[in-house]
Amino acid sequence: MILKAFENGADGVMVVGCLEGDCHYQVGNIRARRRVERVAGMLDEAGIGGERVRMYNLSAGEGAKFSRFAMEMYEHIQKLGPSPLNIARGDKAAAPAAESPRVATEGERS
Repeated sequence: MILKAFENGADGVMVVGCLEGDCHYQVGNIRARRRVERVAGMLDEAGIGGERVRMYNLSAGEGAKFSRFAMEMYEHIQKLGPSPLNIARGDKAAAPAAESPRVATEGERS
């Protein structure tokens, strides 16, 4: 799903999981972190940049913390600018750095 988000024009992807050691799915958040690390390596190898994907952990009741993480990710991607993938293919989704970056949302995963 992370790679699909980049294929669909996202400039960055933020993955949010449960706090480590406190996941309803037991080790789902740990597996997700490993997947994010693998995808970051793949993005580096492809020249897109592994820094465009990040994993954050928090509990469902930490809305303010989620907001801070989302803003942090937004500002990080803003500094990086459009994904090299979008620029290389001349994608209309590749916004200049001064505009809002495209960040994948739930609806864009399919």
